[in-house]
Amino acid sequence: MDINKIKAICPPILFLIIIPAILLFDFSIMNFKFDFYLPFVGGIFLCAGLIIMGMAARMMFLKNKEAPALRNEPASLITSGLYGYIRNPMVAGSLLILLGEAAIFGSSALLLWLFIFFIINDFYFYFVEEPDLEKKFGQDYKKYKESVPKWLPKIKL
Repeated sequence: MDINKIKAICPPILFLIIIPAILLFDFSIMNFKFDFYLPFVGGIFLCAGLIIMGMAARMMFLKNKEAPALRNEPASLITSGLYGYIRNPMVAGSLLILLGEAAIFGSSALLLWLFIFFIINDFYFYFVEEPDLEKKFGQDYKKYKESVPKWLPKIKL
């Protein structure tokens, strides 16, 4: 198996499946009481997150001709599709998946992991990824960064 494929698969499996599973089993006492509809709502968030991640990964693959992976330097700046609404759709999709998991299982530990995962990614993007992208793409990335929000899309009415 190609090392880029392994690098692309490992982080999502670790952050979206393994860590949540450990938290569910180790901290099951932190589960909250939930209404019957919460797993349904969680399923909607989880599915939306999977769709967003899949669409973003597909766009990245089609544009750069390689699987998206942690610390792979992009060959080109993607500013269309989902990337025209938010700068980090893959991580936004991951956050929705984690929110869905927390709702499905009624887990406070998974909500805490969601918050930690968000903070880690926000710091990573601010201190590592965005400076690298500014160096690589220069003014194009700066304009993109000014016009497209990092996490929440602008709602145009």
